[in-house]
Amino acid sequence: MTPLVLIPARMAASRLPGKPLADIAGEPMIVHVWRRAVESDLGPVIVAADHPDIVQAEGRAGGRAVLTRADHPSGTDRIAEALSGVESRAHDVIVNFQGDLPTVAPHVLRQTAALLDDPAVDIGTAVAPITDPQEGEAPSVVKMVGSQHGPDRFRALYFTRARAPWGEGPLFHHIGLYVWRRAALERFVALPPSVLERRERLEQLRALEAGMRIDAALVDDVPLGVDTPEDLEKARVFFSEEKKQKTFVALSRPK
Repeated sequence: MTPLVLIPARMAASRLPGKPLADIAGEPMIVHVWRRAVESDLGPVIVAADHPDIVQAEGRAGGRAVLTRADHPSGTDRIAEALSGVESRAHDVIVNFQGDLPTVAPHVLRQTAALLDDPAVDIGTAVAPITDPQEGEAPSVVKMVGSQHGPDRFRALYFTRARAPWGEGPLFHHIGLYVWRRAALERFVALPPSVLERRERLEQLRALEAGMRIDAALVDDVPLGVDTPEDLEKARVFFSEEKKQKTFVALSRPK
């Protein structure tokens, strides 16, 4: 596989306007996300932005960004536009790494990309066990219903905002990270929104309704998604603690 990592970023988030440029530990959030993607060592990393300020911020950090239209209905549509203008057909796998996930561990991206080692899989994503009972009931937490076919791998059967599946047993929190075969991505964006996609407000259901296979990697825990001012403060605390830990390790090394 020859992956390309694309990070969609838009300024007009309703709950946290301008969040790609929100300051975390002295740098814009989008720069932290870009660094996590680079550390995964999957391939080239490009930010697909809807505003020149994001492009400029990424450039100052040494990264690459391209400007896309501001009216895309989803991040998937945004990366499809970016893909058409930035790279040749050499990249057959496209990683859609959300621009509001600054705490994702790089190994999670690699683990998700490895799902496409199976030629039958069109799209890879990630899930983590739900440990908080309130999350199991919350519509804001998307759940995956899937068939397990390995210690850390599922075939996704459905995604929902409801508590599912019913009965005793674990529930799985879907993480908004996708690894696409290029052909699957091109087919997806050419399809109209599906019935279940519109009802649940979950675009991945368009792929399932079209017969595409989605597999999910089971990862340790859910990364922090920054959607609100409260999430932003949590991210700032996370990076502050990470910086303290790195400083401690550096000072503890023998000279």
